[in-house]
Amino acid sequence: METRRIDAHCLSKLKWRCRRGMLENDLLIERFFQRHETALTERHAAALTLLMDLSDHDLLALLLRRTEPENQIDTPGVREVLDMLRPPLHPQPSASRPANTRAPA
Repeated sequence: METRRIDAHCLSKLKWRCRRGMLENDLLIERFFQRHETALTERHAAALTLLMDLSDHDLLALLLRRTEPENQIDTPGVREVLDMLRPPLHPQPSASRPANTRAPA
């Protein structure tokens, strides 16, 4: 698979294909597109298409690191896209309070 960037038409079709029935998935996918849409390649699009063939629950399990890709979806492209889709393991501390203080209970 080539690493050419996808054009606006392909991006629009991909976004439509990535619409999900589960809000949690939609939020993570929306954030993914906000961060990466200008750099998405044909390889990313192919990997996203594989991921979108999964059920909402299986996709969420992958996105939340409860499971890892297996069988036909265990490809370098899918793993790369999952790294882009998944929330960070260790969120950055809020800029509004120092990292060594706790939020009020």
